[in-house]
Amino acid sequence: MPISFSIDDLLTYTDWDRTKWHEWFREQGPKALAVDLGANNNGNIHNVGQLVRHIFAAEKRYVERCLKTTLTDPTSISAEDVEAMFAFGVTGRQALRDLLASFTEWEALREMQFSPTNIRIVTPRKMILQTLTHELRHWAQVAAFLRQAGYKPGSHDLIGSPLFDLPS
Repeated sequence: MPISFSIDDLLTYTDWDRTKWHEWFREQGPKALAVDLGANNNGNIHNVGQLVRHIFAAEKRYVERCLKTTLTDPTSISAEDVEAMFAFGVTGRQALRDLLASFTEWEALREMQFSPTNIRIVTPRKMILQTLTHELRHWAQVAAFLRQAGYKPGSHDLIGSPLFDLPS
């Protein structure tokens, strides 16, 4: 039996999830954003707030890479300010939706430089799929770090979202 779903379905789910996270962080205040990632952090991202900012920054920067425009500096957004971070997320999501609506160079090659020795050549199509899977992975990490710190962030599973729900 064939099954189909689209990138838009994943965007709808992650929009819902972001709304839940935004409400949760707004209720919890800055202490939740300050939860430390511990000794195994990557040296650039030390706490939950920085990880949330990274989720939004990656989406924005992948769009910018597709368009070959200057990359946004995410450090200009405070990782301690829930409203600023989630507004940044809305801006990045709109940029992604705009790209999906009009972009045509899906198989063109793009160079991505992560460090002087880590350079990848990929297509915009791969970057967009990376954007969404990247977000899903990191929100799961956010939830795990928060639970380990004693917080209860609730369920964010797709099955609990309104995606594909039948009308009542």
